[in-house]
Order: sequence, then C-alpha cells, then structure tokens
Amino acid sequence: MRRESVPSARDAASASILVGSRHQRVLAELGRFLTVGGVATVVAFVLFNGLVHGWGAGDRALLSDRPVLAYVLANTVGMVISYRGARSWAFRDRPPRQADGGRVAYVLINLVTMSLPIACLVVSRDVLGLDDPVSDNIAANVIGLALGLGARFYLFRRFVFRRPLG
Repeated sequence: MRRESVPSARDAASASILVGSRHQRVLAELGRFLTVGGVATVVAFVLFNGLVHGWGAGDRALLSDRPVLAYVLANTVGMVISYRGARSWAFRDRPPRQADGGRVAYVLINLVTMSLPIACLVVSRDVLGLDDPVSDNIAANVIGLALGLGARFYLFRRFVFRRPLG
C-alpha cells in the first residue's frame, strides 16, 4: 500500500506566511508609489493650471489655448520627479535590471498612459465644450489620473522595477 503525501500543518503555515508577506510587500510598495505619485501629481497640477488658467495675476495664461501641450509639459516635470522617487524610494528593493536603470521603459509607459488623461481632456474640451478650470481638472486630473494610475503601477512593477531573478 502506497501512502499519499499529505502536507503538514507546518507546510500550510509556511505557505500562509509567504503569501501574507508578499501582500504586505505589495501594499508597502503601493503606499510608497502613491506617495511619490501624489507629490509628482501636485507639481504637475500646479504647473498645468498655471500654464492654462494663469497664476491669479489677471494676466492671460501662457498656454490658455493649448491645454494638451500644457498638460504634457507639466506632466513631463512630474514624470522626472516620479522616476527619481520611484527608483530611490518606492521600489528601492528592486535593483535595476536594465543598463539605463529602466528610464526608457519608464518614459515609454508614462507616455502611453498619459494618453488616457489627454483623451479625457480632449473629450471634455472638444466634444463637451467645457473649458473652465474645474472641468479641465476633473477630466485630466481626476478621471484621467484614475484611469492611468492602476495601469502605471502594474506596468512599472512588471517592466521597470522588476524583482531580481532567483
């Protein structure tokens, strides 16, 4: 008679600890990622609104008629801040696996996911005819940001800040 291999209680506990620690690690990375992203978003938000709607001095804003360009410029500054924070803090336990530290993949992912808030801004302005500061910010910095956030977190973890092999 052959005896089947039955996992012990100790094996089950070890597996549970591994799963729990993995979830804790992901949650810690997510928290740091959101913090870094929050700082970069505040910088981009202030720059975007200043470029499109002015700095409150009553003067015409520099890019009031070019909101998409303003969004791209503001978020490029935010992207630089975000990369530095992500590399040095949010994903600090994930050493670079690419020669460039993942910069090219990071920029490409940001450019692709930046299309989501830009599309929301274009729909708001060109389709719905809304060009006030509240509409611009809801479209680009609330709806568009929410759409891109999950995609960026997954893509950055998967392609830029990967776990070391082995």
